[in-house]
Amino acid sequence: MLQIENLSVSYASLQVLWDVHLEVKKGEIVTLIGSNGSGKTTLVSSVMGFLPVKTGKISFSRVPLLGLPTYAIVRNHINLVPEKRKLFGKMTVKENLMLGSYMDRKQQDLDYIYSLFPVLKSRKDQLAGTLSGGEQQMLAIGRCLMSRPEMIILDEPSLGLSPKYVHTVLDTVRSLNEKGLTVLLVEQNVKRALEISHRAYILENGRIVLSGSATELLHDEHVKEAYLGM
Repeated sequence: MLQIENLSVSYASLQVLWDVHLEVKKGEIVTLIGSNGSGKTTLVSSVMGFLPVKTGKISFSRVPLLGLPTYAIVRNHINLVPEKRKLFGKMTVKENLMLGSYMDRKQQDLDYIYSLFPVLKSRKDQLAGTLSGGEQQMLAIGRCLMSRPEMIILDEPSLGLSPKYVHTVLDTVRSLNEKGLTVLLVEQNVKRALEISHRAYILENGRIVLSGSATELLHDEHVKEAYLGM
């Protein structure tokens, strides 16, 4: 579904990614693991057309994405839940959701989001900036789903959340995947992310250094030492 080949990305003279290869197959949850500054957000920003790419290829369902504006990438049925949510705090929950849709059947899509996250329905007229962190993350996921993507990228969805909401958000990701949604998950809660994933990649200093099934990486000595504190 998503294929990244030989991806290299620079900020001016500072190179951040080197020859990255990554694949997400239809129906998978694939987790991208790495410490702060390893290049994870740069990678997902490149997929969504936010950054120019030095060399390499990115395609989704065999459609080349490089050079496309972000709105065209979204219309190819891939979308992003950004790090720190990036909501419009002075707009209501419903207004934020509506901004995520370009389809005709907006009410049907709203009803679906409200069925996933009933708390958003009860707060639909509340300003997004007054929600709790967990509720804001639900809203960010809901806004992304309003575009009816076939695949979503989640950039650090549990960042800053209480343990209760971490489990709620990641359980929702697994449930959405079970309903057919493909997921690329960038997540700091490595153990929990691997528990719900099919495969994973380790990104260190801008390079993929390890990949494999989630089970393999859960038991890998380097992963245990570097990311699981074991």
